[in-house]
Amino acid sequence: MGASGLSVNCEAQVLGSLDRLPPFSPILNRLMASLASEDVSFGELAALIEKDTVVAGNVLRLVNSALYGFCGTVSSVRHAVAILGLTKLRNTVMGMSISRVWRAVRTPERWSSARFNVHSVATAILADLLAQRLSAPYPEGAFVAGLLHDLGKLLIAIALPRESALIQALFEAGGAGIEDCEAQIIGVTHSALSGAALRKWNLPQPIQTAATFHHAPEQANQGQLDLSHVIQAADQLAIDLGHSVSPPEHQPQGRSEPLLAALGLTDQVPEVLAQFGPEFDALRGFF
Repeated sequence: MGASGLSVNCEAQVLGSLDRLPPFSPILNRLMASLASEDVSFGELAALIEKDTVVAGNVLRLVNSALYGFCGTVSSVRHAVAILGLTKLRNTVMGMSISRVWRAVRTPERWSSARFNVHSVATAILADLLAQRLSAPYPEGAFVAGLLHDLGKLLIAIALPRESALIQALFEAGGAGIEDCEAQIIGVTHSALSGAALRKWNLPQPIQTAATFHHAPEQANQGQLDLSHVIQAADQLAIDLGHSVSPPEHQPQGRSEPLLAALGLTDQVPEVLAQFGPEFDALRGFF
């Protein structure tokens, strides 16, 4: 089979593994739909959360955590919804719900679900914080794009465990980036697979594009500032902070600095990190 045939075959296998993921909960399905501009009200969202005892408990734990610092105890989901606001609540609940799906997936022995989840949530939080400081298109999708940018890596591990191990071994041997290793072994990259998977889930185009081009944002939006630039910078900053999918000792450090400088954010990095720390500490326990 030629290289192009291998690529098509592997892509079909990997995207087919989407059907092996556990079914989404009603609340996650509704939140996915809300990203595609379907309105969701505070009342509807609160009612959905109240029906999911795990999510409801986690939302109340979060709003009563040191991150929000209330003197009293918030015991009502509807009160928590009002405190967090619709966008923050949607991001948080989507993160919690998707992490439950990931944890239920059977993955190869060498795959670290813990590192994958932590990297995903770190990238999501950082992307949201960076997007607030830029004029990139669709900033409200930054958290979700960050959360799902590496979905292709997980799907490769599920569908092609042997090839996934070979990709990781080649990457850890040094000398080539992860996407070069993927292209060499299976003929397709995790970013292309992430974008294709998000298309199948019918997520908004800017989120699909950000996932597809988070390693090559210059190819998106005719080279203009794009959400993919934000995800690239957030991804690398998460790695520089020690939150990587691969073992940290195999990850080059310092790659976020030129990316943040190109976005004009160098001076704002201390403020971003000051905000990131408490939010990450509050959320990572749910992932």
